[in-house]
Amino acid sequence: MKITDSVSFGKALRLRRKELNYTQAYLSEFTGLSISFISELERGKPTAELEKALKLVQVLGMDLLIEKRGQ
Repeated sequence: MKITDSVSFGKALRLRRKELNYTQAYLSEFTGLSISFISELERGKPTAELEKALKLVQVLGMDLLIEKRGQ
């Protein structure tokens, strides 16, 4: 999935969480991140803390890749 904004980033996280049958409460307990943070991130909050967002990406077994366009 190509991520072009905070909404598409959040959607990708939500889809993966649901694939794993994880609840936001489970992720909160497992990561120490608040349920409200996870919820806001999944809804595309543009001011989410990057370090926390990256932690969630890791826990969900995902990779975040940045590359130059056209490659």
